[in-house]
Amino acid sequence: MTLNCVKINNLKCLLLCLFTTFFVLVGCAPGQLGLNNSGQYRNGMVVCAYPDAAQVGLDILKKGGNAVDAAVAVQFALTVTLPEAGNVGGGGFMVYRAGDGKTSTLDFREKGPAAANVNMYLDSAGNVIPDMSLYTHKASGVPGSVDGMFEAHRKYGKLKWADLVEPAIKLARNGFKITKHLANDLNRTAEQFKKLNPGSNYLVKDGEWKEGDLLVQEDLAKTFEQIRDKGRDGFYDGPVADLIVDEMKQGNGLITKADLKNYHAVWRDALIGNYKDYKVITMPPPSSGGIALLQLLKSVEPYPIKRWGYNQDSTIRLIVEAERRVYADRSKYLGDPDFYKVPVDSLLKPAYITSRMKTFSWDAATPSTSIQPGTFVGHESDQTTHYSIVDRFGNAVSITTTLNDSFGSRIFVSGAGFLLNNEMDDFSSKPGVPNMYGLIGGKANSIQPGKRMLSSMTPTIVEKDGKLFMIVGTPGGSTIITSVFQTILNVIEFNQGMQQAVASKRFHSQWLPDEVTIEKDGVDSVTVNKLQSRGYKVVSRESIGRVDAILKTQWGYYEGGADPRGDDTKLGW
Repeated sequence: MTLNCVKINNLKCLLLCLFTTFFVLVGCAPGQLGLNNSGQYRNGMVVCAYPDAAQVGLDILKKGGNAVDAAVAVQFALTVTLPEAGNVGGGGFMVYRAGDGKTSTLDFREKGPAAANVNMYLDSAGNVIPDMSLYTHKASGVPGSVDGMFEAHRKYGKLKWADLVEPAIKLARNGFKITKHLANDLNRTAEQFKKLNPGSNYLVKDGEWKEGDLLVQEDLAKTFEQIRDKGRDGFYDGPVADLIVDEMKQGNGLITKADLKNYHAVWRDALIGNYKDYKVITMPPPSSGGIALLQLLKSVEPYPIKRWGYNQDSTIRLIVEAERRVYADRSKYLGDPDFYKVPVDSLLKPAYITSRMKTFSWDAATPSTSIQPGTFVGHESDQTTHYSIVDRFGNAVSITTTLNDSFGSRIFVSGAGFLLNNEMDDFSSKPGVPNMYGLIGGKANSIQPGKRMLSSMTPTIVEKDGKLFMIVGTPGGSTIITSVFQTILNVIEFNQGMQQAVASKRFHSQWLPDEVTIEKDGVDSVTVNKLQSRGYKVVSRESIGRVDAILKTQWGYYEGGADPRGDDTKLGW
């Protein structure tokens, strides 16, 4: 390699060049000598939402496992350490890019039970029954996480299945010390746990949880032993399946033994687009995130946002106007492609995206009430978790997985030690009525047996010049799409490193409600006043998303970004 040091004008940069050159000449990475270059690693990296789970993933990589092996182990470890969102009782999406550039995606999203129907959450007058799709046994779709991990391992795994499940068993049986974040979440939800699970002490204790307390989950350890020994059948058949069905019967839920046996994850072709010189590999429907992300990137591509700057008035206004139009399209056109013909090509046509932005004026905000889903010829009418992993071979995995709300339905399977999802709320209970995240839906996302509910999850991998560039994703309900979008822009347009891009303050708009939410202290008062003077309603909130991402630097090292909004952790070697 050659180093152009003509423009080097400070000692720090010179030392970095000399340091990097040394390791190139000796043919090894800093991590191989017990060092690291400012948190950058050569052999692999795991970034996820809890430190113990990140350590599990790193251990798997060090044992010779690949990125998918580590992803499986992390998924199960998060079930133990992050009960708010890590799960075997939920589902998610995986975007995979092999070291040779080949891509695939795995859809292990939950499905509506066979007994589900379009009017199941409506009263006799046709009105939505409050909380029925959130905190009852009828709120749960058929879980997909275990089948998803089993399928991912069967296609790409290298180590033995049992070796990937064993760390979760040990964490559950031996316990782990909880963080302040987890203690606060458990305390905040304790009364609802007691109400929805009478007579149980699962995830509750006498007094309050405190940072450093040991959380032991013996029933969950036994569930994982079934999964370790029997693979997929350890969850969808046998004792664990019996416990799920018994729980459903006790709470008048819908999931049956047949629903469990009939569940299967689906391999789908990746959705691929471009932003300037970058190739964006993301999730197709039933994720709305991939289409929305590509629409957003193309909407802002013609504008000089690099010159305008990060979180400046013009940048925010452009992005908000693009988001309003994209979320309006989402409300009408997106759903499960196995049940509904999603007009992917039409939504991503450059001419269509350009036409949508023509109604944007710099003079004033476009009222959301005046924005409708776009039209084209030929069309027929908040908790989640994410982890990004890369191995020494360059294989990259971006996985977002969820129970929907924090702790899902707050109902657990008695004797099995895990929480049930409330993903049925992600269906459209009634056209035009928002779900818990304020998202509007219609016929495309109506409730049907065996159908996968629409999702905002946006696991994404970015290439530059044919090589891996970034792995990114986040939880956050409806804010997932905009958080991933802004993180990508932070790196590409605003020259931020991965950690800074993840930590930077974010904002969000989603068509309805007609407002712009901005993280506290994310924008200065002058900019807020400018936005308000143009008709934008600005609302402050504490945090948006928890992005976990990995960037491959120009020197070939992996640089992690772990979101400081949570317990997120980056580990590499």
